[in-house]
Amino acid sequence: MSDSYLFLETGLLRAFAYDTAGNDVTTGFYGSGEIVLEVASFFHRTPSQEYFQALTACAGWQLSFAQLNALFHARPEFREFGRAILVQCFAALKTRMLATITEPAATRYEHLVRASPELVQYAPLKHIASYLGITDTSLSRIRKALTRR
Repeated sequence: MSDSYLFLETGLLRAFAYDTAGNDVTTGFYGSGEIVLEVASFFHRTPSQEYFQALTACAGWQLSFAQLNALFHARPEFREFGRAILVQCFAALKTRMLATITEPAATRYEHLVRASPELVQYAPLKHIASYLGITDTSLSRIRKALTRR
């Protein structure tokens, strides 16, 4: 069960889960200034199927479930901040899900690089390919085609 709510001050993390064949599949990347948590596990108090891995040296601030709840009850402005973060995360998840269905992999890769240029510098290509739902070979082809433009 996830009991950590992390504000990542510096660094790069990836989230991943294991598929039915035992392969790790990247489910997200988190950079400086982002909130890192497995929402379902943290708020429902259930075991998590997702793991986190630091891709660079990281520093941040951590709150436990009890500490976060105490802040929510004690400070209305913190409750509003938390609500805004959850709405932002839900919207980003929905956007990513729809992009996976409606956009070609090359377009998804270009959007990812524009939104998070540090990924190309620090994340292994196999993790980026996994996140995009494509093979390493397909990602190499996409990258090669984009450099020819």
